Amino acid sequence: MKYKLAFLFLIIVFNTTLYSQTDSIYNDDPAQYMPLGMEHAQYHVYADTGIAFIKTPQINPPFWWKGMNNKTLQILLYDKDINKFKVSLSNTFGIKLLKVHRVPNPNYLFIDIEITENSKSGFFDIVLSNGAIIKKYKYEIKNREKYERKGLDNSDFIYQIMPDRFANGDYSNDSYDDMKQRGINRKKMYFRHGGDIQGIIDHLNYIKELGATAIWATPLLENDQPYASYHGYAITDFYDIDKRFGTNQLYKTYVKKAHDKGLKVVMDIVLNHCGNENWLMQDIPSNNWIHQWPEFTKSNFRSSVIPDPYASDFDKKKLSEGWFDYSMPDLNQEDSLLATYLIQNNIWWVEYSKLDAYRIDTWFFPNQNFLSKWVKSMLNEFPNLSLFGETWVQNESVQAYFTKDNKSGVDTLFNLPSVTDFQLNFAIEEALAKPQGWTEGISRLYYYLTQDFLYKNAYNNVIFLDNHDKSRILTTLNNNTNKLKSAIGLLMTLRGIPTLYYGTELLFTGDAKPDGNVRQDFLGGWKEDNVNKFTLEGRTVEENEIFDYIKTIAGYRKHSPALQTGKLKHFIPEDGIYVYFRYNEDKTIMIILNTNDKSHVVSTPRYHEMIKNHKTAKDIISQKTISLNNIEIQKNSILIMEL
Repeated sequence: MKYKLAFLFLIIVFNTTLYSQTDSIYNDDPAQYMPLGMEHAQYHVYADTGIAFIKTPQINPPFWWKGMNNKTLQILLYDKDINKFKVSLSNTFGIKLLKVHRVPNPNYLFIDIEITENSKSGFFDIVLSNGAIIKKYKYEIKNREKYERKGLDNSDFIYQIMPDRFANGDYSNDSYDDMKQRGINRKKMYFRHGGDIQGIIDHLNYIKELGATAIWATPLLENDQPYASYHGYAITDFYDIDKRFGTNQLYKTYVKKAHDKGLKVVMDIVLNHCGNENWLMQDIPSNNWIHQWPEFTKSNFRSSVIPDPYASDFDKKKLSEGWFDYSMPDLNQEDSLLATYLIQNNIWWVEYSKLDAYRIDTWFFPNQNFLSKWVKSMLNEFPNLSLFGETWVQNESVQAYFTKDNKSGVDTLFNLPSVTDFQLNFAIEEALAKPQGWTEGISRLYYYLTQDFLYKNAYNNVIFLDNHDKSRILTTLNNNTNKLKSAIGLLMTLRGIPTLYYGTELLFTGDAKPDGNVRQDFLGGWKEDNVNKFTLEGRTVEENEIFDYIKTIAGYRKHSPALQTGKLKHFIPEDGIYVYFRYNEDKTIMIILNTNDKSHVVSTPRYHEMIKNHKTAKDIISQKTISLNNIEIQKNSILIMEL
């Protein structure tokens, strides 16, 4: 007995060392990646033997709806050794059993049912029988709620949030003893800080005051990983909000409260990979659900191999089947059961929560046939749902290649309506950080926009200055706030749907090496903070200046169809000066960007085709009247004028 107690004591000490947030697990490095004594995840082969039984039972999706356009539903049923059981349905009220799929793992069954217009909502039983052994599982079919989804459009302005770092609205959910990483430590950039969904709800008015019309939060689904999972991209349960962020019901409430304030909601999802602690990985249905290699193999991350006419088969395989990280198994969407599981999961969240858009992480890594099917499936159920994919690629033609009806001249399967416009981001950075050359500096921005013919509609692109993976734009611009204003002016007046990463309005800085540097806490989001940046009084004079600058342009843009959907005409940059116009039949907006370190007088006859008979214009920021005969513009600045 004493040996058992001693062994138990060792287990307790070991677990405390790994998971409890005590001083013994920390060092002095703010970039500490994991608790002391813990090792990185090790690569191993995932076996579908069923020996590693995890949960009992598990039913995905947890419920469904009558009236979906696709009448077939595939239910994943997980329970101990159910593979050999016969399946039947009882009390179905018109619901039909179509097919049962059996996989190598004995703990799974995949059951196809048909829900027709004549089927009734309510509960029915999934009945498993094996001789004298009978198991029953209740399943609910609900009636769909009527809801008119608007989706994103060019009038929108998105505010991007990293929830763990935005605001802690509920201290009771900061840590749970049954999760693999416990506690919070705000001094460590890779440990959890406690931000949550309630924190977002509590500050919806702030987001609305800034002028945003939509919110994009990085993933909120469960990430029960032992380290560095605060970001949300290592999902361990596709059907549950991480309880440190809140609950499924709270997420639904968040969407409703956002909608009540006129704010749309974007959900960030991952189709390429999941966390290695995902319960589906701990007891994998089939070893074909992920890409397995003899030894750990990372993706080459080179999207160009997809359209490359000379690409090797090995390079293509490594791109799409290589892993993102040791702790992120690469999902094999060519497996039809997994593909259906992912598609139904994403349909479920839209129908359940009434969200407005999906941002899809790492768009070009998954199987492209699957992605095409995924888009069709989403839009078949929700025609007004907005979809935009992350395309962190090497050049503009590759970026456009992934979009619907692109002009690449190559037949593709792609039907993605919108992408995150990294190429515009790179061009803006260079335009403001480097002097003009033949192709450098502001010339790069000009030349990039000349390539918009590659898209069916480049106005659908989601544009941005920085994000949770890139250096803060103010750092990129050497902390020059005048250049920051220029960047914001470009963001809000160029074509596309603008996105602002939280903290830009507060002059956040940080280099993305490591990326934790750009994922700071929003001061005032925690009750122990000494200042509250959510308030006018809590912000510095400089912070309020940028906040008001964004608010002013966003407010103007919100009521200016010319800046939303109007045409764009630009002129070849000269001497570091770039002039372009946004216009429609009713209004013309003239934008002048000076990228020089000295003021400049712009002679206007060159722009007569757009200025026409106008003699003056109004500066939308200062509201001052400006003569259109030789316009003086200060160094490193932008003028936005309504003619």
